[in-house]
Amino acid sequence: MKYRNPIVRGFYPDPSVCFANGKFYMVTSSFQYFPGVPLFESEDLVNWKQIGHILTRHSQIELKGVPDSGGVFAPTIRYNNGRFYMVTTNDTLHKNFYVYTDDINSEWSEPVFVDQDGIDPSLYFEDERAYFMSNGTDDYGKNGVVQCEIDIRTGKKLSESRCIWNGTGGRYLESPHLYKIGDFYYLMAAEGGTEYGHMITYARGKSIWGPFEGYALNPVLTNKNKAPYIIQGIGHGDLISDQKGNWYILSLGFRQMHMWMPYHYLGREVFLTPVKFDENGWFYAENGGTTEEFYEINGSFEQYFQNIFTFDNTKSDIDWCFLRDRHDENYELSNDKFTLKGTDITIDDTASPTFVALRQRDFCGKLSCRLRLSGGIAGITVYMCEHEHYDIMLSESENGYNAVLKLNIGNIRHIENTLQLESNEAELEIVFDNFNYKFAVIENKKRSELGYGMAKYLSSEISSPFTGVVFGLFAQGKSTAEFTQFRCEYNS
Repeated sequence: MKYRNPIVRGFYPDPSVCFANGKFYMVTSSFQYFPGVPLFESEDLVNWKQIGHILTRHSQIELKGVPDSGGVFAPTIRYNNGRFYMVTTNDTLHKNFYVYTDDINSEWSEPVFVDQDGIDPSLYFEDERAYFMSNGTDDYGKNGVVQCEIDIRTGKKLSESRCIWNGTGGRYLESPHLYKIGDFYYLMAAEGGTEYGHMITYARGKSIWGPFEGYALNPVLTNKNKAPYIIQGIGHGDLISDQKGNWYILSLGFRQMHMWMPYHYLGREVFLTPVKFDENGWFYAENGGTTEEFYEINGSFEQYFQNIFTFDNTKSDIDWCFLRDRHDENYELSNDKFTLKGTDITIDDTASPTFVALRQRDFCGKLSCRLRLSGGIAGITVYMCEHEHYDIMLSESENGYNAVLKLNIGNIRHIENTLQLESNEAELEIVFDNFNYKFAVIENKKRSELGYGMAKYLSSEISSPFTGVVFGLFAQGKSTAEFTQFRCEYNS
């Protein structure tokens, strides 16, 4: 079969994967969004279904006041002796922790903290022992991939933290993962920064503590010199084999908006790249060590992408997300209507506004939704972060209700257009392509265009470095907003 990258589209960065009970499970970063750490399931490594989140309680993760790109950093998921573990960083507290469950479809435990610094933590299990690693500083002040043995029941260190590898010299050494394959321990990491210089490197050794010998042809995977090319930023990967013994790297990457325009705003997405082992036991990727858009692999299944999203075919606790904290009293969410109650907190704040969002999955499409407003302000935002977002909304005024288009870029908050409405109800529409978001309001079958916003100003190059655009429904002030007939359809 032929599959197409990215295999998971939209803002789902830093993928990690494990295999258990005949299925693959994947987690990704969530940063300032709640619930934390999206959880996916797959039978073939190509088609993934989100089945929930791991951090579903506020006791598991503190997000109060977290700015854009803070919060929950890169997670790792592992399975050992019938138990799933997810380890990550709470960047709010600058602490690493893990949670666990014996049932992938149930709640996860409260956090167990590990006294080792750094980010991008990972776990490795062998002979009833557990090893914890991160990119940070060891007990002697040495920087690199740092490892210690821990008591998996308590998180207590059972050994000193030691730097076991310094990478190949690229900046921002991160995302360490350890694997035992045959006679060797393979230590894979990312270097170069999660931008256009991103790359995956690895080393191997005969001991879990090293020394580790770097792969002679590092980086094993990168698109940093593949230009002009839409797929860039390949890095931060996890190594996995399927049930037939074929090996793959599941990694993040991004699609820039045009071959000659180095901006990306969909976020870092999930890519799948086949790798092979040579006669000496070193693994490599073909096509010059790059990730391609299309691959042909063995299998009779078909790849499927969901292209239409409505209230009815999505789940509010799985597909949708909230900014920082979810205050349940402000939401009534069903399969035909979302009712939001506004507060004094706006989407310009680093607090928790009334806001519920879907990730943007592709470049081209159309979003529409009917909104009935009682008081205050409510609408739809094309949201990258608290500084950069485009808002089409209804607003109460002295003369009734207006439709308003507001464009926020940095500290410039500009009202682009205002239209007096005949009532407090209208359909809001956003048509988007690689370059622009075009906004319109429809009242009594009359369609009025309000203007547009350029997509590049919502990109990671200008705005948020780690997240991606989401389509958010929001309410502010003393408002009650009823959203119905929501539909987001992609052209591809």
